Amino acid sequence: MLPELSKETVRMKDRQRTEEIIKNLLNGGSERLQVVSDFDMTLTKFRDKDGSLCDSSYRAIEMSPLLPEDYRMTVAKLKEHYYAIEIDPHMSIEEKTPHMVIWYTEAHDHLIKCGMRKQWISQMVKDSRIVFRDGCNWMFECLSEYKVPLLIFSAGVGDILIEALQCRAVLSDNMKVVSNYMDFNQDGLLVGFQGELVHVFNKNENAIHDSNYFGALAHRDNIILMGDSLGDLRMAEGAAACSNVLRIGFLNDKVDQRMSSYLDAFDIVLVNDETMDVPNAIVRCITANSLRVAV
Repeated sequence: MLPELSKETVRMKDRQRTEEIIKNLLNGGSERLQVVSDFDMTLTKFRDKDGSLCDSSYRAIEMSPLLPEDYRMTVAKLKEHYYAIEIDPHMSIEEKTPHMVIWYTEAHDHLIKCGMRKQWISQMVKDSRIVFRDGCNWMFECLSEYKVPLLIFSAGVGDILIEALQCRAVLSDNMKVVSNYMDFNQDGLLVGFQGELVHVFNKNENAIHDSNYFGALAHRDNIILMGDSLGDLRMAEGAAACSNVLRIGFLNDKVDQRMSSYLDAFDIVLVNDETMDVPNAIVRCITANSLRVAV
């Protein structure tokens, strides 16, 4: 069907079913399409070309020399403990969730205690190793050109995401970014985080699902969903009237340990693939089909 689906990084449990979903997306064209995506390690890389780890939005803050060393040590210990719980294949999401709340809450509290300032955000992103996947900008530009809505749903730090998009990619009118946004006082000092906490396993509970976002897009009943965590599968639950959902999972870490669960959950699993080749090939065919229909 698509040459990109034969890449060595591609895994599918049910190829026939996946190709049927893609066929339906192509037939629907760009007018019926919307995209819902995670940010960290989905739109951005897990490892750079030299094999070094890239930064998440949180890590961009954690590694900044603007913050004290004891902060880095504290959040590193938190990650060492709670990340193992996040990816444990033997625990249910319900069992993991309270641990995620503790992790994120404690990390936020430590950041507040460090005196984080609003004016540091641009420098943190500039110094960071937040790297968008190869071909990501093409996808952003194509979705914008065809006015396809892109919901970026992240458990990261929204202020860092926005800065990274503006500086290293593009932030277009068709994009909406739901995330954890910092709350600064009039002096630019961090005093908390706005709204309800977004962590990796509660993306189905966010206010976006109770808003009119998905309702206003009811005519766009075909969805491409992209994520790197099983929790990301719940990002589009507010789109109740969807006809076809293509779930693309980026498996970046602990591959052997998590392969089975990812194959069960995602239609396409991309293993250690730092590109957007597969999603872009699908989007390219959808938009090309829209042109043919228009003509």
